[in-house]
Amino acid sequence: MINTIRELFEQKGELDYGEGVSQLAHALQCAHLAEQANQTPAFITACLLHDIGHFITPDESFPDNDYAHEKLGAKWLKTHFDSEVTAPIALHVEAKRYLCAVDPIYQRSLSDASMHSLQLQGGRMTLKEVTDFQARKFNKAACLLRQYDDLAKDQNAETPPLEYFLTNYVALCVKN
Repeated sequence: MINTIRELFEQKGELDYGEGVSQLAHALQCAHLAEQANQTPAFITACLLHDIGHFITPDESFPDNDYAHEKLGAKWLKTHFDSEVTAPIALHVEAKRYLCAVDPIYQRSLSDASMHSLQLQGGRMTLKEVTDFQARKFNKAACLLRQYDDLAKDQNAETPPLEYFLTNYVALCVKN
């Protein structure tokens, strides 16, 4: 599985993320932020792989279409990783919608590209959706992943390379 993930990043990691950084740079920054905050290996792995669905979708029209990359990616990873990795990935788009619904300051902090994708993803949650999201087991992890995701757009950030995260975190989380 690690070789497949490495190959996906090698093949598609340089694709534009829509924020002035590549998909790879975004993933590395997100994982590095989690590592700097002393998060668990599973959570750091989730941060690294949270947008892997962009690499496996048959539709490469990102960012103009929403094809539920979060659910696609989590489903693809599910056979090799536990829910501590896959659930925050599956919920990170819902987390953005949730945070926009409960915190107007959060929504105002979103980039133009993130606002664009928010509209494609359904906009702010309704009150019922908020209540349902709050009942989800990994909602807090998804919100934290979302916050790292929002910060992982720095064109000048320095991070360890992909191989560092694959070896030190992803390898620890792959199911035997």
